[in-house]
Amino acid sequence: MSNDNIGSVTGAGTVAVEPVALGLLGAGPGSKGPATIPIADYSKGPAAGVWGYAGPFGQSPDQNSSPPFTCGVYGFGSVVGVNGYGLAITNPDSKGVGVIGYGGGIGVYGISATTTTETSGAGVWGANALGYGVVGTGLNGVHGVSTAANGIGVRGDSAQYDGVQGESQSSKHAGISARNTGGGVGVWASGNPAGRFEGDVLVTGDVVLVNSSGDIAEDFDVEDSSALEEPGTVLVIGSTGKLRVSDVPYDTRVAGVVAGAGELRPAIVLQRMEACKGRSPVALIGKAFCKVDASFGSINAGDLLTTSPNRGHAMKVLDRTKATGAVLGKALQSLANSRGLIPILITPH
Repeated sequence: MSNDNIGSVTGAGTVAVEPVALGLLGAGPGSKGPATIPIADYSKGPAAGVWGYAGPFGQSPDQNSSPPFTCGVYGFGSVVGVNGYGLAITNPDSKGVGVIGYGGGIGVYGISATTTTETSGAGVWGANALGYGVVGTGLNGVHGVSTAANGIGVRGDSAQYDGVQGESQSSKHAGISARNTGGGVGVWASGNPAGRFEGDVLVTGDVVLVNSSGDIAEDFDVEDSSALEEPGTVLVIGSTGKLRVSDVPYDTRVAGVVAGAGELRPAIVLQRMEACKGRSPVALIGKAFCKVDASFGSINAGDLLTTSPNRGHAMKVLDRTKATGAVLGKALQSLANSRGLIPILITPH
């Protein structure tokens, strides 16, 4: 290989690379003697103001380690290509800078040849025990791009705090904004719960609840602890204002059914307060499974249902004059006799 543009370093061995215009070449370890230092001329190809190589004793730089484009500083090493350390000694209030990069294109550019997903294989890596590891300012402070099918543009991990946090001082913009131009989901989250909002939520489109039964439930204080454990139980309003298990036919105090029985789960639960005990979600609107007793009369789909003498069970309305204000809903499935659990449409009236 020709080394017309870089000169040579005498000592343990001669360092030579493909023709690249360099302002300064340094090689080590073990190199001795002065090196010829020409002026970088990018007209002959990729050029570097400072080009550094660190590798095993006597080994020449790999020819593929040439600067990928014209750059101010280019470093190549088996461990660290460029290491910068800054410390404000004379003035504790000033900020020491380890590496500053300035360019008409990219100020600092990092490439990692390793395929590891650990931080040791990062193209650019920043660390700070008490502050920010990496800070970017500009039209876009930090911009991440991934071309891999399963790659991530920007990723944040935290052992004890938020993985990614965004903040905006604008009254017209969001702290975190997401969009998908490919027809997919703009924001995706998993967890239990998957999301939490403190404040109002504005929605300009439809809210689609996938894989849910569609009924709307609300948490109520319940007198009888058995109602907390038996989804499908019919509840009425007790004298204290709390709900209790029904036990009187045609009870106008009927409130609803304990949600969550069978294969149906509430789509929305109102007034959910995890810190409060003795509360149960009661299905108020929509479909829910309900305990019914057909011994008072066969139940057919579409029949009106009301409270029965059996605790927590509904029955078919046989006397419409008594049913005013005591209707729980309509049966969505038939039951010829005995007791059972059937889906009903909650329509109290």
